[in-house]
Amino acid sequence: QVQLVESGGGLVQAGESLRLSCAASGRTFSSSAMGWFRQAPGKEREFVAAIRWSGSRIYYVDTVKGRFTISGDNAQNTVYLQMNTLKPEDTAVYSCAASRQFRDTYYYSSQFDYWGQGTQVTVSS
Repeated sequence: QVQLVESGGGLVQAGESLRLSCAASGRTFSSSAMGWFRQAPGKEREFVAAIRWSGSRIYYVDTVKGRFTISGDNAQNTVYLQMNTLKPEDTAVYSCAASRQFRDTYYYSSQFDYWGQGTQVTVSS
C-alpha cells in the first residue's frame, strides 16, 4: 500500500505565498512522475503541475506559469509546490499524485496511479 500525504495548505491573502509538500510512505515503489492537481467547489479536478523524473521535464497549466514552481526528489518520492502571488481563483483542494506509467507528458489524472487526500488552500481577496 502506498500513501501520499500532503501538507502546507492554509488560508492566505491574495498576493501571498504557500508551499505544499507531499511525501510517499508505505510500500516502496519507484515513480516515473509526480504532480499536483486541484479541485475547487463545484468544479472538476484540474491539472496544476507535474515533474517527470526522467529528463527532469516539468509541466504546468497555463494559469499558474510564472507563479508556481514544482520540485521534488525522485529517490525520496517527495514533491513540492511553491505557490507565489496567489489569487482567489487558486482556492481549491490540492492533491498530489504519483505515476508509475511511462509517458512523454503528464497532464491528465488518468496518467497517475496514487493519490493523496488533499490539502485545502484558501486565498482571500
